[in-house]
Amino acid sequence: MILVSIVTPSYNQGRFIEITLNSVAMQRTQDIAVEHLVFDGGSQDETVDILGRFPQPLTWISEPDRGQAHAVNKGLRAARGEIIGWLNSDDVYYPGAIQRVVEVFSQHPQVDVVYGLADHIDLDDRPFEDYPTEPWCLERLMETCYLCQPAVFFRPSVVERFGLLDESLHYCLDYEYWLRLARGGAKFYYLREKLAGSRLYADNKTLRDRVTVVRETNDMFRRTLGRVPSPWLFHYAYIHMDVAPYLRSRNKYIYGVQLLGFIVYATWHWNGALDVETWQRLKGLFKKLKVR
Repeated sequence: MILVSIVTPSYNQGRFIEITLNSVAMQRTQDIAVEHLVFDGGSQDETVDILGRFPQPLTWISEPDRGQAHAVNKGLRAARGEIIGWLNSDDVYYPGAIQRVVEVFSQHPQVDVVYGLADHIDLDDRPFEDYPTEPWCLERLMETCYLCQPAVFFRPSVVERFGLLDESLHYCLDYEYWLRLARGGAKFYYLREKLAGSRLYADNKTLRDRVTVVRETNDMFRRTLGRVPSPWLFHYAYIHMDVAPYLRSRNKYIYGVQLLGFIVYATWHWNGALDVETWQRLKGLFKKLKVR
């Protein structure tokens, strides 16, 4: 019998949490025991009532916390399993997901982290697009977060070696952790099977606060690497143009100048100078826009 620990941070997600709990409970088999640890931040909706009446085994506590990373860290400290997963209170596991993850870890003892495919799901649990996962490549991970957090599992030795989540982060806490593990030498395995559904909707904080998300991510890169990779500087500029439609001119020249302004500002703000990589990307951008 193998024990798998699933950590769920929660706050005012009563609309979804029962579906999340059920998706974990159905993962138990004759050979797999699942320890589900829910750390709720003192929800004011129906969350606590749902947790209280949900069939055992389920371990939960509801008390004020310092945010999502703090809640996950409480779970990581309490976890007793040989494999750990982190599932937010509005996401779901697909049937048989943990069984497949257990098999991969058993077959590949050198692997520290397993990540799989996933869907974006809507408010009614319907998949509407594939999450853009990719084969493992550290260099590519520096450009985009292609690991879908609910489809990632790791051994407890990862926590022992690399520590807990950074509680100062509110948006890119998972991305920073994957980068920290990867840069520290953790071994990742890409499982080309769908394991989870990641809920994406208008009130989702990643969609609602896109500029803030990119700012925090760039600050994280600056702090951990000393510089921000150029794709994230461009991403900052494109997000600004997207959330401010009045800035988007139909004239390609004006649009290009506006975009250039945001990129130059981002480069100066985070990196202090225009490096070769950013300059090459700028030239490619203007060639694409056919701006002279």
